[in-house]
Amino acid sequence: MTTGTRPLIVANDETVIDEVIRLAAAVGCSTERAPDLVAARTSWARAPMVILDEEAAMQQNALPRRRGVFLVCKGAPAPPVWRSVFDAGVERVLSLPEDEAALIAELADVVDGPDVPGGRIIGFLGGRGGAGASVLTAAVAMTVCREGGSALLMDCDPLGGGIDIVLGAEARGGLRWSELQVGSGRVSMTALREALPAHEYRGGRLSFVSYDRDGGGSSVEAVTAVAEAGRRAGRKVLCDLPRNLGRTTEAVVGIADLVVVVVPAEVRASIAAQRIQRYLEHRASRVALVVRGPSPDKIPAAQIAGTVGLPLLTWMPPERGLALALDRGKFELNPRGPLGVTARAVLRALPDEVAA
Repeated sequence: MTTGTRPLIVANDETVIDEVIRLAAAVGCSTERAPDLVAARTSWARAPMVILDEEAAMQQNALPRRRGVFLVCKGAPAPPVWRSVFDAGVERVLSLPEDEAALIAELADVVDGPDVPGGRIIGFLGGRGGAGASVLTAAVAMTVCREGGSALLMDCDPLGGGIDIVLGAEARGGLRWSELQVGSGRVSMTALREALPAHEYRGGRLSFVSYDRDGGGSSVEAVTAVAEAGRRAGRKVLCDLPRNLGRTTEAVVGIADLVVVVVPAEVRASIAAQRIQRYLEHRASRVALVVRGPSPDKIPAAQIAGTVGLPLLTWMPPERGLALALDRGKFELNPRGPLGVTARAVLRALPDEVAA
């Protein structure tokens, strides 16, 4: 980040300076420092945000008023500071450590810029084990790239086979969940893009985050922070969810714009998926069902949907040669095949506007 794109810290309070620099580093934000308002004059107008300590806030009327000025202090400001804050044009007072999350959010906005339209989060759940939800998740991510969009593929199931293996990208360098330290509740997509492995597909870049082979390393907070970062950056965020219906699934379902349930066209699978339907009923804002063939008893997709109790999105016939391609690490999405057609149907089912 060059001068003019970095937050300006005008402070002499070393405790405040150290805390701001620490929090900025957590979201990949570099800063510029000036010891006083005289030294800050050249950068004052063009800095994306200005952070003052109490001493600087008391003297701030020496420079023109501007937007994006914040007072950061340890604990509550002293009474004389409160009296001068609003006269000085301070936009917001942030007391540490209570307001750490708010300061991190402001710093992350500097790195990423304003929210980019078009970001969505889609969660994928299998109605039973082996339903094919992971493969569909990867297929939707590939379709986004093929159509010129940006995708973030998230493996949220530590006991799954690994979404990176579906891509044939398990050897790609980059951070996995066990190495991704996200403790603030907010993370920059700019920083994630540099840190995460990527799969180049049809001219597009598919960033992904998966588990190590031991399956450990993620937290609910990390999963939701990464998903929200992708949505703010305008990406389609595709989350392969575990069927244990624990805290991670609940957190992603709660923020998802769409949850897709994949159910094989079998009686046992449709009955098992009823539990998923009951779980999602009061947690998800929008749910759609994909019924995957073949059906041993020729059960119509509409009948499966009626048994499960979810609206039918589409019927997906079996994909020829898929199992062999996955085993060999050579999965190449055929846009005209069942997976490609279903992936486009999923994307068309997204709401036009993200709820505020």
